Amino acid sequence: MRKNNNIIMSLRGITLWCVWLCLWEVSWGAVKQYKFDVQYMYGEPDCVEQVVIGINGHFPGPTITAEEGDTLHIILTNNLVTEGTVLHWHGIRQYGTPWADGTASISQCAIAPGQTFHYRFTVDRAGTYFYHGHYGLQKTAGLYGSLIVNLAKGKKEAFHYDGELNLLLSDWWHKTTLEQEVGLSSIPFRWVNEPQSLLINGRGQYNCSLAANVMKTSLSECKFRGNEECAPQIFDVHPNKTYRIRIASATSLASLNLAIGHRLVVVEADGNYVKPFTVDDIDIYSGETYSVLLRTNQDPKKNYWISIGVRGRKPNTPQGLTILNYKTNSATVLPTSPPPITPQWDDYNRSKTFTYNIFGLKGTQKPPKYYDRRLLLLNTQNLVRGYTKWAINNVSLTLPSIPYLASVKFNVNGSFDTKIPPNTFSEGYDIYNPPLNPNANTGSGVYMFQLNQVVDVILQNANVMKGQNSEIHPWHLHGHDFWVLGYGDGKFQQSDERKFNLKNPPLRNNVVVFPYGWTALRFRADNPGVWAFHCHIQPHLYMGMGVVFAEALLNVKRIPNQALACGLLRNVSIHKKHN
Repeated sequence: MRKNNNIIMSLRGITLWCVWLCLWEVSWGAVKQYKFDVQYMYGEPDCVEQVVIGINGHFPGPTITAEEGDTLHIILTNNLVTEGTVLHWHGIRQYGTPWADGTASISQCAIAPGQTFHYRFTVDRAGTYFYHGHYGLQKTAGLYGSLIVNLAKGKKEAFHYDGELNLLLSDWWHKTTLEQEVGLSSIPFRWVNEPQSLLINGRGQYNCSLAANVMKTSLSECKFRGNEECAPQIFDVHPNKTYRIRIASATSLASLNLAIGHRLVVVEADGNYVKPFTVDDIDIYSGETYSVLLRTNQDPKKNYWISIGVRGRKPNTPQGLTILNYKTNSATVLPTSPPPITPQWDDYNRSKTFTYNIFGLKGTQKPPKYYDRRLLLLNTQNLVRGYTKWAINNVSLTLPSIPYLASVKFNVNGSFDTKIPPNTFSEGYDIYNPPLNPNANTGSGVYMFQLNQVVDVILQNANVMKGQNSEIHPWHLHGHDFWVLGYGDGKFQQSDERKFNLKNPPLRNNVVVFPYGWTALRFRADNPGVWAFHCHIQPHLYMGMGVVFAEALLNVKRIPNQALACGLLRNVSIHKKHN
């Protein structure tokens, strides 16, 4: 339901902004400093040598740990030599520091080769997060790592556990990202195809099925013997204990299913507590994070598989496997039973059962009852001047040469499209068939919101450009959490509002749109800045599947010059004080 009382909205917005400003002006935690040197290096993530992007000589990048309220100071030096880079702190809302979000051409200029950039921001909420490159396909090349924020000292979690394990999941190609980028930008179009391997904490085994050797061998006899880079990381546990397993998906394409041969209790999603529920396995889409509780109550004389497999796409990639090692056994002994079978890739009803069962924990902030503005965003595959693209409401996103944060705040003319992108799409659009007219346009326009405006977004999925198929799309919103109000099959109708969950919807920053379906979310524009909202499948974003939100930029203060030193800004009088 739409609300029209703009005066109340504005007053409430001013009050909330003052609260946040006061919060962020006061230092309420420690300052933790990390020095990151980003560089290309040789590596063997799946036992096949190739060039990867590493940090400080390591892949994946170092795990960042902090406490709620700490300030992180990451000093990033770009040693890639031939290309820019940035790091996005996925799930960190960046209240008061929008220039630290790490999105090239949106929140900052790309960091030029040989240059150093200082990211400085506060982590205001405990949870499971990660960081990754947000420039070209650099995440696909390995630029990512874990970011864990613990509760401040003296606070207690909503659940008990005896120990903690961390799983960073990803997919891996033998084709270089440069070759992938060229293929995505060519006529004829060349798709990246399915990954060669799935990685757990940066390790996989190409053409080496651990499971095929059940009861015949031990881990030490597989071909990765002596190669610590790709040998599976063994996770040690003690019997009859409860472990918190933090899971983050840094995949570029693959939706995954994870199983460990034990029952799992889901307790956290995207840094927010959820109503606990028990499952045998979980589906996790690119950009999502979870915490699950695992009780080590199985036979202590055995070890157990940790397996990940592809969902939502016809898999040509074998499972990624490693071992949950009960310390009563040798870590080199393989489990005696086969790994859990990954559910059928296109069993979407099973996927929906898991996703629809995620609710906010009691006490989670409830969404506003009414919205001020609604966007209906149609996800389609299109042609732009003969090139294959993804588009939203028939507009494929292209990013400007200078960041929106600067060009919008300082009124830099000609840097991006001033025409506002479409708020909706044609009511007559047939989502079940290829488009009658596949042609779309490119654009760099921005959706502008007032401070504290309540915004509904309806993501509508549709058929691809050719054939009969509709793909899964996981969407990620920067700078905010949103309430997931509901899902549905078919085309969204006004009457579907009656299905919205306003009682206990989960707060997330990632959400999935199922084939031929819609997903509804609601957020409050309470974080002045410019924020990306996009499909988290890396090739889809590269092909234009995203939009840009800007809100209350007059409230943004003291943007560091370092974030703005590129493009047209070189010719703009940056002596304008950041007032």
